[in-house]
Amino acid sequence: MLPVAPLMKEHRLIERMIKLMRDELKKATKENRVNSGIIDTAVDFIRIYADKCHHGKEEDILFRDLAKKDMTEEHERIMNELIEEHVQGRKTTKKLADANKEYRKGKRDSIATIIDAMTWLVDFYPKHIEKEDKHFFIPVMKYFNDKERSDMLNECWEFDKEMIHKKYRQVVETLKKS
Repeated sequence: MLPVAPLMKEHRLIERMIKLMRDELKKATKENRVNSGIIDTAVDFIRIYADKCHHGKEEDILFRDLAKKDMTEEHERIMNELIEEHVQGRKTTKKLADANKEYRKGKRDSIATIIDAMTWLVDFYPKHIEKEDKHFFIPVMKYFNDKERSDMLNECWEFDKEMIHKKYRQVVETLKKS
């Protein structure tokens, strides 16, 4: 199995969440109100699953190892675009989370920011996923030999095994401080 196969499988779950977010966005736009609980769940999903777990493996394993290779200019350009897109996704997710907090406090004008951030995210992820799946992941596997691909895949599995422990250690530490 190629080390990008689990990443591509993760894309399918991200796409399902984006569809649910798109449905919520349509309701919010039509009714000029949002379901803060759904927004909280979407933010958590994006932050933990899409960003820390999925983008974490891309950046901390795949991109790290690719940076050591003599890539074509096109592959290097795409990798740098993907990294910048991850940064923009984080910023937009923070914007969504902050606006949702304001909405919960009764600030109805934050609906516009929520709609703007959700619109960006539901437009962004399908394009981002397509770029990775169709134009990057498979072509860049040629830079690695069988052992490197196997080692990378094993590192991805180890990364996943630690994710839940990291998350809840952080939860406990945060609660301990409050």
